Amino acid sequence: MKTLHAELDRLVKIMDDLRMQCPWDKVQTMQSLRHLTLEEVYELSEAILQKNHQDLEGELGDVLLHIIFYCKIADEDHHFNLTSVISRLCEKLIRRHPHIYGNVKVANADDVKANWEALKLKETASTPKGLLSGVPKAMPSLLKAYRMQEKASAVGFDWPNTSEAWLKVFEELEEFKHELQHGTIQQKTEEFGDLLFSLINVARHTGINPEDALAFTNNKFKKRIEYMEDTLHKEHKKLHEASLSRLEELWEQAKSSE
Repeated sequence: MKTLHAELDRLVKIMDDLRMQCPWDKVQTMQSLRHLTLEEVYELSEAILQKNHQDLEGELGDVLLHIIFYCKIADEDHHFNLTSVISRLCEKLIRRHPHIYGNVKVANADDVKANWEALKLKETASTPKGLLSGVPKAMPSLLKAYRMQEKASAVGFDWPNTSEAWLKVFEELEEFKHELQHGTIQQKTEEFGDLLFSLINVARHTGINPEDALAFTNNKFKKRIEYMEDTLHKEHKKLHEASLSRLEELWEQAKSSE
């Protein structure tokens, strides 16, 4: 019977072999792996959204491989290793969950999130960092806005309720409409950004992750377009050869078939 320890040891040994013997693996660096890691994470995200557990298992393995790979490279350069990474993570989880490993009382998940952010700020007090410094610069803008709002909310800077957040949406919508009529392209862009940011706030207040919401809508749009293409292909036509009324008809058929 396979065990976690045995399989993890086997994986580490395989990585040692690859770094020693495989022409491709032995020349990789953290910088060369970075864009591949991002690709793997997006593939993992897609498997999660599709609720495909077979693909999910495989994608998790690919992400784990990258973690092992980075640890191996760092170990070769005497920076850190897999053991130190796991040990540091364990210590942080214990430290950030005083309601489990200490005497702190919490009422709900929101209390846990607030404690997490407060403890994180306290831990970095000796090397001052801003509240939002931990949000990656390269994070997609929609998700980045959501995470920044979460962090600000955790320290008390937030709308008191969803109704107040909605009022901000209406305010930003009017400002955007004004700039559409009178503003420069830069002013229109900035106001549209403000409108999106306020909508993300409403989503967060209602328990919706806007990144997930837009991903679902993107997938839905893609499937409907593919339905239209498949239908037209049977008629020996392409999308650009169909009339707008025909495209709208096919769109409604795609919706009703979901």
